[in-house]
Amino acid sequence: MEASNLQAAGTGTKMGAMRGLRPGRFLLDGVLLLLSFLMLTPFLWIFSTSLRLPKDSFSLPPAIFPTAWHIGNYAEVFAKVPFFDFISNSLKICLIIVLGHIFISSMAAFAFSRIAFPGRNALFLIFLSGLMIPGQVTIIPQFILMSKLGLVDTHLALILPGLINPFGIFMIRQTMMSISSAYDEAAYMDGASRIWVFLKVILPMSYPAVAVTSVISFIGHWNDFFRPLIFLNSFEKMTLPIGMTALTGAFGTGNLSAILAGVTLSLIVPLLFYIFGQKYLLDGITAGGLKM
Repeated sequence: MEASNLQAAGTGTKMGAMRGLRPGRFLLDGVLLLLSFLMLTPFLWIFSTSLRLPKDSFSLPPAIFPTAWHIGNYAEVFAKVPFFDFISNSLKICLIIVLGHIFISSMAAFAFSRIAFPGRNALFLIFLSGLMIPGQVTIIPQFILMSKLGLVDTHLALILPGLINPFGIFMIRQTMMSISSAYDEAAYMDGASRIWVFLKVILPMSYPAVAVTSVISFIGHWNDFFRPLIFLNSFEKMTLPIGMTALTGAFGTGNLSAILAGVTLSLIVPLLFYIFGQKYLLDGITAGGLKM
């Protein structure tokens, strides 16, 4: 009898606590939904404007939803610019840079975190100082170098500088530093080579950091406008951000609805890349928050 009374009392206490938390939880959910709507409003306006008639793009007050669904704006994008060529150029450049980043940054991070050599920390600080130098400062030496190598107006002028990612090396190194050295010692005792330890032990445990930096690198180079503007001259070799400027017209008098239709289409690839990498992004954030 006493046990049942205690159980009933415990159940009542839990239900009371749940009732006390429910209004606060509803309020929190409401605030989060409101903030989510405010953050999505610009994207909703871009998408709805891409479906409007050109004359309705500047209506006041601006309407969130289109009054007339005009799909022809998307057809105008493909009619005015070689959109698929821009997409393929950007994809080629970004994917090569990401694959090179995974290979180079992970190996450099492994050397800085697991291999003891003279001057390792000093060299890493010098290397890390590259994060404090804006890209606009180094663009003139890069252009001179690429010009002497004959790589101006080629995609290699964008790919080669993008392969070295100091931020990615730093992030992956920090993750590798948190991995216990007992894994290395156990593998070496079993006769494993250093490259085997890197590929089979340390790198798989660093996948979240590699994924996070890869997504950041992909999005950054996908949206890059400055460097393609400097290095690329041929229209057929242009990446998506700079190629889409053709939709604005010679004096900025282009169809705003068609421009935003192109912007909407350009969001598809990074959105898919983010969706497929979302699991690793969450794992990377969780791992970063649980480091001791």
